Amino acid sequence: MIDFEPWDRLLRQYVDHQGRVNYLAWKTEQPQALTDWLSTQKNLSLKSHTQPQEQLALWINLYNAFTISRILELYPLDSILPKIFGIPNWLAFLWFFQRRVYYIFGQRYSLAQIENQILRDELQEPRIHFAIVCASVGCPLLRSGAYFPEQVIQQLDEDAHRFMNNPQKVRYDSHSQTLYCNKIFQWYRQDFLKVAPSIPEYICSYLKTDVPLTVATPISYLDYDWSLNQRIS
Repeated sequence: MIDFEPWDRLLRQYVDHQGRVNYLAWKTEQPQALTDWLSTQKNLSLKSHTQPQEQLALWINLYNAFTISRILELYPLDSILPKIFGIPNWLAFLWFFQRRVYYIFGQRYSLAQIENQILRDELQEPRIHFAIVCASVGCPLLRSGAYFPEQVIQQLDEDAHRFMNNPQKVRYDSHSQTLYCNKIFQWYRQDFLKVAPSIPEYICSYLKTDVPLTVATPISYLDYDWSLNQRIS
């Protein structure tokens, strides 16, 4: 069984309520803490995590921990895409998300594999898109605490409400009668349509608004901000 308390303590110490990470302080004060914690989990057995809630908490935590560990290695940087070794954006994206460099449970995973094959295909929970982070400003806010099996469903629901009611991610313009939303809803459209008739109706179930959003509500997708989700203190 993985002990998430060390990961939880690091998040509480270095992540603020806006999901911004104090990478400078983290790397200066505890540069090896996250790597050391992940190293202690490498050879554990996946068989001890069989319940859906256990698997959700497990893989969300690991995805985010692997992401932050890689950013700490590369820090300082201003964006997760353009300046990774100076290679083009699309190649940087592949380098960051597709490489199987994260060793856990006796095998290597990529971030894309954890997201697509495990969290999306196996666990079928669309709210993970408001929980897993790519370390950019455009992605969901990083929670300042770990996910735990007994709380993960409530935590995911809180994440969905926070995401949908953040005007930088989702907003409805009553003048143009247009729903502006994060490109996550475009990239992972099919995941949300498994549980709702349309994207506006999915959003409406979380968004605090008196306007009835329907399948006919026009959608415009916001520009995605790939700059690093860093906090400067």
